[in-house]
Formats: sequence, structure tokens, C-alpha cells
Amino acid sequence: MELNVLNIKGQETGRKVTLNDAVFGIEPNDHVIYLDVKQYLANQRQGTAKAKERSEHKGSTRKLGRQKGGGGARHGDINSPLLRGGGRVFGPKPRDYGFKLNKKVKALARKSALSYKAQENAIIVVEDFDFEAPKTKDFVEMTKNLKVADKKILLLVPESNKNIYLSARNLQSSEVMIAGNVNTYKVLNADVMVVTEKSLEAINGVLG
Repeated sequence: MELNVLNIKGQETGRKVTLNDAVFGIEPNDHVIYLDVKQYLANQRQGTAKAKERSEHKGSTRKLGRQKGGGGARHGDINSPLLRGGGRVFGPKPRDYGFKLNKKVKALARKSALSYKAQENAIIVVEDFDFEAPKTKDFVEMTKNLKVADKKILLLVPESNKNIYLSARNLQSSEVMIAGNVNTYKVLNADVMVVTEKSLEAINGVLG
């Protein structure tokens, strides 16, 4: 699949790039996409929820009433879950929600997500660029030139670029990522991907 290379003014440069079929042209696997997205979202969870159980509450451990004959459910001390102010039964405890996923599965998931974007013609290739200073106005103008201002954008750059990152930081619908760190969730969450020429090389280097 060939794409025209544009500049940040939205004009064709006369150059074309060919997307690697091994990365952008595979048959997408929905199940591995599900697993990779599930792992990404699980890793975002803090896992710090905590509720006190009966042994952690402050209160006497004296048995309040006799075992039988009281007319109600049996319970021991004042911290019983049956009573108001008592401990919680099987309450949440701090835990790690993350789980392991094989490297080949994660790579297949990313290739599948990128292939979906290629099928949807939702990939725009631009020549490598930089801003003289961090300006949101310049980034917005670029999105208007590329006719993607009303869409959720994922911009992939080959390496960390402070000017580009700061220019897009205040825009809720735009995100800048290093191409080598791109993940399945971010690709699928965007309406359109804007990729620089060197970023394509970086993606092919990681997944090709």
C-alpha cells in the first residue's frame, strides 16, 4: 500500500512511501487485540482500594450475647459484619491487576491494530518536522491543514521532541507518542494516525 508524503501545510511533497505488508497488511486478530487492550487497561489500575475487615476495626473483642436463644443471627464482638460499624466481609485489598502477555502476542496485537488503521485509510504520512517553539496554535494549524482537526489524533514521532509534545499537550483530542512505544490501545483509540517518515522506519524496525 502506497501513501503520499505530505508536509505540515497539507501539501504533497511528490514522494511516496510503501507500508510494510508484514506490519500494516496482515489479517487482524481480534482476540489478541482484546488481550493486549485488557492488559494495558489492567496496568493503569492503581489497585489501592482497601476496606477494613473485622480484625482491623477498633473495638472490644468481648462476645456481646449468648450463642443461642437471642432470636437473631449469631455474632461475636462489636466488630461483627452483621452490626453497623462492623468490619466488611471479604473487602478489597491492595493488589496488582497486571498479568503477563507473551511478546509475540503483543506484537501481533499491534500489527493487527495498525492493519485495521491501514484498511480504514486512517494513516497520514508527513515529512519529518519540528516547531521553533512550543505553540498550540502551530499544532492546531497543522491539523487543519491535514484536515483532521475534528478527529482524535495520534501523532507518532521518531524520538522525544519537547516542542511538539508541549504544543499538543493542551489539546484533548491529540496525543503525541514515540513510534517505538506505540501500543494497541492508543492506535485503536485514535480516529486517525499522523506518522512521520522516520517514525515509519522505527515501527518497521520494532515490528517488521
